[in-house]
Amino acid sequence: MEQQVNQIDFALFRRVLALAKPYRALFVASGALAILMAPVSVIRPFLIQLTVDRHIITYDFDGLVRMLLILFGVVLLSGLMRYGFIYMTSLLGQSVIKDLRIRVFEHITKLKLTYFDRTPIGKSTTRTISDIETINSVFSQGVITIVADVLTVLVVISVMLYTSVKLTVICLLTLPLLLVATYIFKEKVKAAFQIVRTRVSDMNAFLQERISGMRIVQIFNAEEQEFEKFDEINSSYLKANLDTNFYYAVFFPVVEFLSASALALMIWWGARGILTGEITPGVLVAFPMYLNMLFRPVRMLADKFNTLQMGLIAAQRVFNILDTDLKIQDKGSINDVQLKGDVAFENVVFEYVKGEPVLKDVSVKIKQGNTLAVVGSTGSGKTTLINVLNRFYEINGGRITVDGRDVRDYSLDFLRKNMVAVLQDVFLFSGSVYENIVLRDRTISKERVIEAAKTIGAHEFIMKLPGGYEYQVRERGATLSMGQRQLISFVRALVFNPAILILDEATSSIDPETEAVIQHAIETLITKRTSIIIAHRLSTIRHADHILVMHKGEVAEYGTPSELLENEDGHYRQLHDMQFAQLEV
Repeated sequence: MEQQVNQIDFALFRRVLALAKPYRALFVASGALAILMAPVSVIRPFLIQLTVDRHIITYDFDGLVRMLLILFGVVLLSGLMRYGFIYMTSLLGQSVIKDLRIRVFEHITKLKLTYFDRTPIGKSTTRTISDIETINSVFSQGVITIVADVLTVLVVISVMLYTSVKLTVICLLTLPLLLVATYIFKEKVKAAFQIVRTRVSDMNAFLQERISGMRIVQIFNAEEQEFEKFDEINSSYLKANLDTNFYYAVFFPVVEFLSASALALMIWWGARGILTGEITPGVLVAFPMYLNMLFRPVRMLADKFNTLQMGLIAAQRVFNILDTDLKIQDKGSINDVQLKGDVAFENVVFEYVKGEPVLKDVSVKIKQGNTLAVVGSTGSGKTTLINVLNRFYEINGGRITVDGRDVRDYSLDFLRKNMVAVLQDVFLFSGSVYENIVLRDRTISKERVIEAAKTIGAHEFIMKLPGGYEYQVRERGATLSMGQRQLISFVRALVFNPAILILDEATSSIDPETEAVIQHAIETLITKRTSIIIAHRLSTIRHADHILVMHKGEVAEYGTPSELLENEDGHYRQLHDMQFAQLEV
């Protein structure tokens, strides 16, 4: 996609400018200031020229004082206009990226899990933070400032030609060389910046994965190998930055040489002009200022054009996320009924990869208030079953109903509010225990949380933490044990009071002593609500009303625990005998 912006992609450019529509007044005011600053900035050297010719050479002290006061007013006005211009363009850029960042984050939160399965977290983080920040430069340092610089150049050349055509031509002899150098610099830096942005994205993705998985790195003593890989990525990033700096290091001395050459030519011809009477001393004083005002914008135009290009490249990456058509279709309108919890899978087919079904014609019913246990070997489709029920993924065939209605008829927000999942890998955010339980839902009171914690059996351990419910949980709950994190997740599930509860191997990582506490919590949670329990340990599902045995994405067996145990050749009986034989040993 980045290939499309090697030259200015005007469709993309218009789309970026459209981001400023809510701030149209600010955009117009910035543009107006850009237009006004050009003539105001050129007035100063022109006034100096008049001061020298009309008041200094003629010893007109009163006129000199008057001109100095006018010059002071012009400088003050120019400074105020420059301040307003910089402030408004910066405000415009920051306002645009603030809105865009919210828009991107909201979009990401609504994407299917398929997107996160395929995209490294570090790359999404780069798009949401670094790339969006780069778009700011399109407004603060890009399009409007380029317009201001171009207008300044045109006004300066016009005034120079009005003052002295010959001196202007002499001064502009080096301008073609400057334009060629600027073009070469722009192309080289543009390519280097593209590489830099790619290397930044690669580094963020690498660091995100390695820091999150540092426990595994250290367990397998893989620090040296990971360091070597990081050193390779870091070296690539260093080289990309050094290439960029090299072009700057060459370009700016070239510009200084050309501007100094133009100044030398001006002094050489200007001195002769004064002797022959073709120009006045004031013109010779003013022209170095004109040259500086001419060469500085031309020199910076290349850099600003590259800034604009980089902003467009970053915008393309951000728009790629916004254009990602992986959102769950939320066309359901039912959101004001009391769910009972009758769940049915009717000939459900699902594929992560086209042509490779993970669920094959699955049909099963769960009555209101009943508990269904789902067992089976790894990869049999157990977790996929609950993922499609939650509509994290859309099924490829069949139908899933809740209370006799297709799940797609319910609004997504309503469906998920009435369906809570407690996962094996409990994720806790940085913040207090209370915040992790209520997930910043202001409608849930602390009294309700405490009551739920007491019901689950978690209140006692929470109160032993420093600060109790205000105890600050570190990232991913690193300071709490697996059992403690699991209990917090159970309290979280209870306070949200779902009609349908899903437990995905919630005791698989718990020690036997803690399992008794967790088992009590599970029994409390499943009381009077429809529950689906996925478990490897059959001891945790002894109270299930029905058991579904999955095998290679298909329903291998279904029935009550006693019915399945009676089938000596069945999958469940084999799993049961194998596990309890191991316990006896």
